[in-house]
Amino acid sequence: MVSARLRSALSGNLEPSVSTIDIPVLLDRLCYRHPSQLIDAIAEHEPGKRLVAHKNVTVNEDFFQGHFPGTPLMPGVLMLETLTQVAAVLLLEREGPMPMSRIFLHGINAAKFRKQVVPGDRLRLEVTLARVRTSLAKAHGIAYVGDQVVAEAELLLAIRPDGVRIHPTAVVMSGAQLGAGTVIGPNAVVGGHVKLGRRCRVGASAVIEGWTAIGDDTEIFPFASIGLIPQDLKFRGEETRLVIGRHNIFREFVTIHRGTRGGGGLTEIGDRNVFMAYAHVAHDCHIGDEIIVGHAATLGGHVTIDDFAIISAGSGVHQFCRVGEHAFVGGYSVVTKDALPYAKTVGNRARIYGLNTIGLIRRGFSDEVVGKLKTAYRYLLQSKLNTSRALKKIEQDRSLSCPEVAYLVEFIRSSRRGPLLRRPSRRTEEMATDD
Repeated sequence: MVSARLRSALSGNLEPSVSTIDIPVLLDRLCYRHPSQLIDAIAEHEPGKRLVAHKNVTVNEDFFQGHFPGTPLMPGVLMLETLTQVAAVLLLEREGPMPMSRIFLHGINAAKFRKQVVPGDRLRLEVTLARVRTSLAKAHGIAYVGDQVVAEAELLLAIRPDGVRIHPTAVVMSGAQLGAGTVIGPNAVVGGHVKLGRRCRVGASAVIEGWTAIGDDTEIFPFASIGLIPQDLKFRGEETRLVIGRHNIFREFVTIHRGTRGGGGLTEIGDRNVFMAYAHVAHDCHIGDEIIVGHAATLGGHVTIDDFAIISAGSGVHQFCRVGEHAFVGGYSVVTKDALPYAKTVGNRARIYGLNTIGLIRRGFSDEVVGKLKTAYRYLLQSKLNTSRALKKIEQDRSLSCPEVAYLVEFIRSSRRGPLLRRPSRRTEEMATDD
């Protein structure tokens, strides 16, 4: 009966986004909830920001029976409970129609009750999210009767993942470990040695196999293949691993292969990386943090990518190459030597086009550091010194002393395939500038 009444209330002149909110389903995820549902209708909704709801206070409410005989008043604790329910709906709605988290009332600050609420009043409940983190949210709630504020409080809400949702058509092998809040989509396959962290999402028809460990909050889009055997003819089915960190995104048809015994037995990927559609990471690669791998880009076996690098669409990085921090590899480039940090590497075969100034500024590098890196690259590319002498000049120039320049020097000195220091011809450089 309650659900029918709510559907009726939500079918009026409300915004489409409001009418899709299923209040009973969402409130079922609120822990410590009073047996009564204290929200009758949603009036306004700004997803992830603000929610306005109504509660009609009637004389037949259970709590009026003893509070107080002859002078019924809505208890202050239930005013807070009502605001908490609105805040829970606002938080949980972000997860879709079937949320996987539970909400706990963690604390209340600055609660004030300014006017009595009695049978016949219509409460307007406004809740605004002030701050939301992974496990904790802060919200400000105000209750009105007409234009009069009757109660307000700052609510602290704990967000905890709870349960795992597996689509009936998905195949999850015995032995797989799925973290709380993880969702497995239609026709997806999860192997028996796979470990998924909390709040992961595996899209339709994606495949995760092998000895694969994936960190929290990672999203795998439809048709991606993660942890399958390497495309190495020397592979004989040995137990090798793929380890992936947290907050990674693998778009459609991405392929990530686990390691080989000859390459150390491990492919590893750090945190907060984005792999766009059709990208490929071969066996024994080592990928850092906050890296973007563009559409259809390919990393050969044993490739190392340092933090914040960008590999643009269609590019290929040769086996055993390394790409430095904050490097930019342009679209459809072929990288056969180590791509220098902080630089633009573009072309087939790739050449170096100087410092990635725009990218460094966007990342918050100071003008001073950018200036020092520019001077260091002038020694390397324009001074007519060989690499050894250029490095020695950079090290002797005290005005260039900073961690970024030191990392650049060490990167070149430790390069195994050799640093990519080949500059474009004048004609090629002019064409690139014209484009």
